[in-house]
Amino acid sequence: MGRQPTGHRARPAADLRLAPAPGPATGLIASDPAGYRITIGPDDLDSLVFARLAAAGRRDGDAVLLRRGLDLWRGDALSGIESETVRRAAVALDEARGAALEDWAELELAAGHERDLIGPLTDLVERFPLRERLRGQLIRALAGAGRTGDALAEFRRVRSTLRGELGLEPGPALQELHRRVLAGEAAPPPRVVRPVRSLPRTVADFTGRTDLISRIAARAAAGGPAVIALDGMAGSGKTTLALHVAAELGERYPDAHLYIDLHGHSEREPLDPAGALLVLLRRLGIGADEVPADSDGRVHLWRAEMARRRALVILDNAASSGQVVDLLPASPGSLVLVTSRRRLLGLDGAHPESLPVLDEAEAVELLARIAGDRVFAEPGAAADLVGRCGGLPLAIRLAGARLAHRPRWQVADLVKRVGDAALPELAAEDRTVAGAFALSFGQLPQPAQRVFRLLGVHPGRLFDVPAVAALADLPAGEAGELLDDLVDVHLVEEPEPDVFRMHDLLHEYASALAAELPTGGRRAALGRLLDLELGAALATVPEPVRRPMMRELGVPGLPAATLVAAIAQPPARLERMRPYLGSLVAAAVDAGRPEYSWQLGRAAWRQLFGDGYNDDVRALFTTAGAIARRLGDELGQAISANYLGSVHFRRAQYDDALALLQESIRLRRRLGNPVALAYSLSNLVGIYSTTSRFAEATEVSLEALRLAETTGDAQAVSSHLDSRSLLMSRLGRHEEALILQRRRLMSMIDRADRSGAVYSLFHLILIRRRAGRISDRAAERAYRVVLRLSVRQRMGQVEAEAHSELGDVLSSLGRHAEAIDQVERGLETFDRLDDHRIYAQALNTLARARWAAGDRARAEADFGRALQMAQGASQPYEVARAHLGLGDCATDAETARAHWTAAAEIFTRLRVPERYEAAARLQEVDSQKDETGVNHCAI
Repeated sequence: MGRQPTGHRARPAADLRLAPAPGPATGLIASDPAGYRITIGPDDLDSLVFARLAAAGRRDGDAVLLRRGLDLWRGDALSGIESETVRRAAVALDEARGAALEDWAELELAAGHERDLIGPLTDLVERFPLRERLRGQLIRALAGAGRTGDALAEFRRVRSTLRGELGLEPGPALQELHRRVLAGEAAPPPRVVRPVRSLPRTVADFTGRTDLISRIAARAAAGGPAVIALDGMAGSGKTTLALHVAAELGERYPDAHLYIDLHGHSEREPLDPAGALLVLLRRLGIGADEVPADSDGRVHLWRAEMARRRALVILDNAASSGQVVDLLPASPGSLVLVTSRRRLLGLDGAHPESLPVLDEAEAVELLARIAGDRVFAEPGAAADLVGRCGGLPLAIRLAGARLAHRPRWQVADLVKRVGDAALPELAAEDRTVAGAFALSFGQLPQPAQRVFRLLGVHPGRLFDVPAVAALADLPAGEAGELLDDLVDVHLVEEPEPDVFRMHDLLHEYASALAAELPTGGRRAALGRLLDLELGAALATVPEPVRRPMMRELGVPGLPAATLVAAIAQPPARLERMRPYLGSLVAAAVDAGRPEYSWQLGRAAWRQLFGDGYNDDVRALFTTAGAIARRLGDELGQAISANYLGSVHFRRAQYDDALALLQESIRLRRRLGNPVALAYSLSNLVGIYSTTSRFAEATEVSLEALRLAETTGDAQAVSSHLDSRSLLMSRLGRHEEALILQRRRLMSMIDRADRSGAVYSLFHLILIRRRAGRISDRAAERAYRVVLRLSVRQRMGQVEAEAHSELGDVLSSLGRHAEAIDQVERGLETFDRLDDHRIYAQALNTLARARWAAGDRARAEADFGRALQMAQGASQPYEVARAHLGLGDCATDAETARAHWTAAAEIFTRLRVPERYEAAARLQEVDSQKDETGVNHCAI
């Protein structure tokens, strides 16, 4: 019976000496000092495979597995070998084969396959004439097939054989069988397989899930027993889907459609497997007296009965894999749909499918099927309603039922009633969404219940392990395990690894549970969460900048440092949590920690502002400022005004920015914080410089720099060195500008401030080019380095400006197409950042590149756009640049003179070097007598 492993051929015994020298095993045969050794794996001998298949077949009542094991035999075991030891082993193997044959025949008889068994059993009793059990099985098969005479004749033959061979009468079992055959009781006619239909009514308004239904149908068509495990949150429509699939695929399973509610999530105790088997067997028409009392007997009978049928079974509302595993048929030709609110991770061989909520289109369609076509007449209200239902089918059904029974209501009427508290309105008689959630919650162990309840304190819908650990005051590992438990029962979702969210209705339910907690407990949990979120926001700030920021905020150390350390990528996390920062800021007052309203916004400002989230910054500091004013917190007011002003500054709303900044400066002077005051003064320099108020900018910059140097705050000093150097360069004082900017660059290097160093490097190149201290080719190389660094460090503002400046350099080198491309990329980045501060400057640069390329029409259009934008933003310097360019593009002398005159007047008033360039244009046009309409745009 032995077989060689795949890919090996047996070596003759004489060849064993050719095996490798003593040492590690090589392939099948190896040698060692004691002789030769053969290494056998679990799949290398038929006897081992047979034993494994036979054991599994007996355990599962699976005739197919037993048959596969028996098919490995090719004759008597170990035939042709006369060794006494080998023969004893052969006898044991033959006996195991005989027992397996009898067990296989028993399962086939139980399955009603009597006619099919007569031939194989006849052959077997010829080969094993003394095995009384086989003889009895043949007699039962003959009697069951209606061949009573042949059954009696077989009994006579076995009695004759036993008398002749052994001098014995047949055993009691065979004699009792003979008596029953004579009485017509031995083998009752095979039970007639009548179609069974015990499914509940399905709904006529089933909607959506087409892809999922297609996948289930494909699994069912693949052959074998198909088991589909449908899991999802309470109310997601698992049972409805299972019944719909049964209706769609029912014709493939003509013998039985069975349904049982296992009460895994209900007010009743879950049904134990033995009880479930009793119900299922009775529904198949088996009498109560025929159902075995023991669980194993019921399992074997269930599988034998299912082997005779092509059946579809719905095991609804399962509590666990253990409740279901004994209910699964083992033979092909069946489809089992298991539904559960829990992920059935221990259900081997099942195909899991988790039900998502319906998308908006499916949800509106379902609502319309229930409530009627008036839903389509109010598309906006319908979308609002299904949105408040969170796409949850149960919620939509209950909302639709309310509308269907109130024909005078419009959809908008129900939307108003639902408002911000949907759960009380989502009810119909004794069916409620809250009730469905309560069943799931009630079955949680106490630690998981506590975490779920505390999630109702969290003002957002998205969270991670550190946030839950903070809320519940738990170690991160324990919080993660409890979150996994909540995911498994669909009270929490995990849309991506280690990122969790809660359905809106579940969050509303959790919030209601959290409201039952003592006020002190809720405040403490929210305070711990705010500690974490402040620490996480601060962790996104480079260390050299973080320290002065923490001093500004009055935070001595990184809050919740242990949990913050568990955050792998703080910038990515802040980006993910960004939509919920406003809710956290608003919740600070409820936590009794109002200072968090501005501290959290300040800590997050650097990344939010750098990534162009101006609306978020405005919303955060508008809320924080209002809270600070209500509480009389002047520090909070000063910080909120300063950073709210940054949004108006970026959007070129300079009057609003100036008013906010002056308010911040006034408060900071009164508070006596010279470092914070120095920062606000530096910001004021930026506004004055951008709006070409260079005299005022110069005056304020001197005060700011002196103040910063007095405080000794290196970050404040470097900030003012930068703003003053750019101002000096604009005024043509390049030597002073270079000295200041070099000081700043060295400071950034000393402090290992990479972002600050990139800014400084960029501005140093800019100043050197204005001063004529660097060639265009060298400037090109330097700007490309700055671009790479700015992209790597997510410095969008520097990236945008560097594209524009590189475009200007390339235009000077005569590479006009590349120049235009670079400036356009810069403008795209400005658009992404919603940054209008120097948008007019970039447009002027783009227009100049087009003019140099000979595209007069587009250059003129871009200069015109720059002029309009600069005038609207009160930027005289860029207004003058636009006039200078429009004069260059003019096709007649008078138009050119008008634009150049306007440019010269502005540049002269501003006292910037460009006044000489404009004057040269006017002098040139005055020296020409242009009587033929010379095109002054010609290059």
